[in-house]
Amino acid sequence: MDGAGPATRQLPAGSDAAGHVERLRRDGYTIVEDYLDAGGLADFRAALAPFLETHRGRNPFEGHATERVYTLAARGKIFEDIASDPRLMALLGAFLRPGYLLSASHAICIHPGEAAQSLHFDDSFYPIPRPRPAISMSVIGAIDPFTAKNGATVLIPGSHEWGEKELAAMRAPGGRERAMKSAVSLTMPAGAIGLFQGTLVHGAGANRGDAPRLAFTNQYCEPWARTQENFFLGVPREQVAAMSAEMQTLLGYDIMPPTFMGQVTASHPRKSLAPDWIPPILRQAPPG
Repeated sequence: MDGAGPATRQLPAGSDAAGHVERLRRDGYTIVEDYLDAGGLADFRAALAPFLETHRGRNPFEGHATERVYTLAARGKIFEDIASDPRLMALLGAFLRPGYLLSASHAICIHPGEAAQSLHFDDSFYPIPRPRPAISMSVIGAIDPFTAKNGATVLIPGSHEWGEKELAAMRAPGGRERAMKSAVSLTMPAGAIGLFQGTLVHGAGANRGDAPRLAFTNQYCEPWARTQENFFLGVPREQVAAMSAEMQTLLGYDIMPPTFMGQVTASHPRKSLAPDWIPPILRQAPPG
């Protein structure tokens, strides 16, 4: 089976990859400052503006006073760049197999009065008992500064190593209150991102301020795992064809090396992005 392989992922010179990986392994999370500069923040706000005030949360977990804009990576070039930044790709590669996938991508705007989100971990829908390695990695990015007052995400350092016993204790009566005694707020300036393992227990904080708190999240998973968002249906094929090879890999238009997982009728999936591509099942159909 021929076709392009996964894109090369390298960290720019001067980036503290080793330090971030060490913190991710020890605490379960790390903060990368200056992920977006002033221009990037302005581009983000401008590209997101047409989609705001269109969708409020449908349940307490999404947040009834929280706006969510899904499939963010397909809504503008700035969002593609954020999702496939080489600084991030190099860190993800320390935890996920080559060919890993973008699992979810959306903007989150928490309005004043929103309650704290329930404590959870992001790869809980993979039914594999804990303790175990993370199957996904999560990014939460600050477009507005994150403060303890405006709903900064709360994290429990070290909880990425918890097993079923510790999780059951957290879910028992009074468990949240006990767990919160060791929680920290992910306070960080605008432009920074928090990166954490999918097994880390966390939740959005309550917004007790007087202004919304705008953020984004991109989540990534092992190449053999099912993604949260079905990007094959959510992102038009013609749009994917115009994206970078890195984004095409993240959206699933690649195979998982060194296997052929992800093939399309024995062909490389990136071939399906050609404008004249016809699915083999139709091209090879017998006449009549």
